[in-house]
Amino acid sequence: MADGEDADAEPQASYRAGCFCGAVEVEVTGKAMFAGYCHCADCQAWSAAPINAFSLWKSDGVRITRGEAELGTFNKTEHSYRKFCKRCGGHVMTEHPRMRLIDVYANLLKGYQHQPTLHANYASKMVSVRDGLPKYADLPAELGGSGEMLPD
Repeated sequence: MADGEDADAEPQASYRAGCFCGAVEVEVTGKAMFAGYCHCADCQAWSAAPINAFSLWKSDGVRITRGEAELGTFNKTEHSYRKFCKRCGGHVMTEHPRMRLIDVYANLLKGYQHQPTLHANYASKMVSVRDGLPKYADLPAELGGSGEMLPD
């Protein structure tokens, strides 16, 4: 056992995700820092869906395990670097440098039980979701947003 390891500590969970064709694979380890649904116009356009299920992980808990050379990047703004497979175009993850977190799309993570705790960018919603979760106009303050809440 390495110095500083706790013999009674449970092993950290890990999950794998990949692109549509399987050329790119990533692994996340640990626990998502935030999980929820994003309603921003950029996520809507990128995913071609009204809502994006996100899971935000610490950068050091995400690693590319296959196909790093096949991973392309697009950034419309300095806040989000969207990663996709150059072969199939499949979306994989988004790096958020300002938050120091990476969104590995929840629906791609095999075996991951998505437990959303919030809705982000609800002011841009296309559909209303009445689920009792907090609805942020933009982002929670701890993620750099205003923290302004909207009604369910």
